[in-house]
Formats: sequence, structure tokens, C-alpha cells
Amino acid sequence: MPIRLTPLMKQRLTRRAYDMIERSLRYFPELKDSTITIGYTRKHLGSATVVYHKGISSRLIIRLKVRKLTYQTIGHELTHLIQGIGRGNLSAPRAADPDRIPSGETQCDIWTLARDPLFCDDPPTYIKMPRRMRECWPDFAEPVREICIAAIEKRLTQRRYIRWLEDEVRKLAKTAQPNQPKSQQLSLPFVI
Repeated sequence: MPIRLTPLMKQRLTRRAYDMIERSLRYFPELKDSTITIGYTRKHLGSATVVYHKGISSRLIIRLKVRKLTYQTIGHELTHLIQGIGRGNLSAPRAADPDRIPSGETQCDIWTLARDPLFCDDPPTYIKMPRRMRECWPDFAEPVREICIAAIEKRLTQRRYIRWLEDEVRKLAKTAQPNQPKSQQLSLPFVI
């Protein structure tokens, strides 16, 4: 899959970040025939842009903050590109396609987490969840991913699948216990 780096990204890109981007792209076969421009951003974790020319997508661009880069952020931005491509020819009438990823930030988080466990390394930004889950994300990542997969299935028959997902996430937070080690008070050696 061809990648084009902007001049600023060439200056900022680390080997670790490049390897993460390459590894992430393997999970997006929908983008295999596209050239993706990867730029640098200072303001947000990331952003994605699909440029249209005469109603057809002509350029795919993601911008990433290299510092503290996560697979979740990379996957989220690549999912935005698929959302944009899924809009197809803007001048043609749109038919309902159950396989198309719907537009929206929350939808993007849902489809990113469902795509592969690789993208569960950091909590999603737009799915509403209790702070406790965000703080103990590694303990909740796989069950939340399973809820995302179930929500995508529910979408076929239920319009309010996102509300269902967020209700399930709240229930999970109340019932599951994170696997945090119990804190112990350290004993100090006393000199008499």
C-alpha cells in the first residue's frame, strides 16, 4: 500500500511510529489500492480528510501526533478514510448498504475496536464510558470490543444500537472488577 509522507512528517516520524502505521494498514484491505498521505499534527491526536474531485474521492490524508501515538488513534483515522470512501460518488444517489461504516465519531470508534484487538491498546475517545473503565482500560478492552462487535450486528435490526452499546458498557463497568493488584503499604525499616 503506497504511503506518502508530508515534509513535516518526514522530520518528525520515528521508526516506532512508522512501524505502527505499517502494521495498522495491514488490517485495512479496503485501502490497499489507495495512496495515503500521512501528515503531522500538533493540535489533536489525529485527523483524517478525504478530498473529493468532481464528486469522487481523489486523495486520502491522515494527520497524526507522533508523540504517544497509539494503534487506536491510527485505526480510528484509517476508519474515517473508509467512512469517506464509503460515501462513494457524491453525485450518484446513495443506496442503503449494511456493510458501509456509517459516518460519525462514535461509529468510527465502534468499527475501529471491532476490527482487531490490535486497536484496543488505548480507550476510545467517543464511546461514552465511566472514568473507571478508562483508567483500567486493559482490563476492559476485550469485553468492550465484544460489545462493539455485537452492536454492529444489532445495527442491522435496531436503530438505537449506539445507545444499546453504551448501556452495555455501563453495565460492564458496574459488574466487572478490574485486575488491579491490591495496594500494600510498604514497611519501612526502623532504626532504634
